[in-house]
Amino acid sequence: MPTLRIADINENEPHFITLTVIEWINIFTKKRYFDSIINSLKFCQNKKGLQIYEFVLMTNHLHMIIQVKKPNNLSSVIRDFKQFTTNEIMRLLENDNRKHILSLLNKSFYKKAGTIKQIWQRDNYPEVIQTEKFYNNKVEYIHHNPVKAGYVEKPEDWLYSSARNMYLNDDSILAVDRFH
Repeated sequence: MPTLRIADINENEPHFITLTVIEWINIFTKKRYFDSIINSLKFCQNKKGLQIYEFVLMTNHLHMIIQVKKPNNLSSVIRDFKQFTTNEIMRLLENDNRKHILSLLNKSFYKKAGTIKQIWQRDNYPEVIQTEKFYNNKVEYIHHNPVKAGYVEKPEDWLYSSARNMYLNDDSILAVDRFH
């Protein structure tokens, strides 16, 4: 099955995307793993023109509503983000001696042929945000992801979510942009 791609014509439009760890392995189980992903997102915001409107970082996936402005394009920013975070997370896994996780990643059926290191599945499941209703549905989905998983009672209780920005006016983890 071909990898779902962001259409060239939509490169600078807002998208809902999902980045998923291979095999849905729960890699992000310690603060330093979450911090690595958040710091990479901040770098992309500051240096690559990434606008993050909504996000939730779970133990094995990341949902976001994002956009980039020209001259950058979304595909390149996502590619760079995935490459950098793969190297960072692999380093953390090796330092933490998480051999079982490393073995699962290395032997995964989903791993791209010829790839030595891979954390993320290839598909990002991009969906262009075309209506306010669609945007609001995705925001609801993003914010309630940790509640549905049973991690927290209320969306704003999950530390790695834009629900905190919305409900608590707390941008201490990651500042988000206002959707226009």
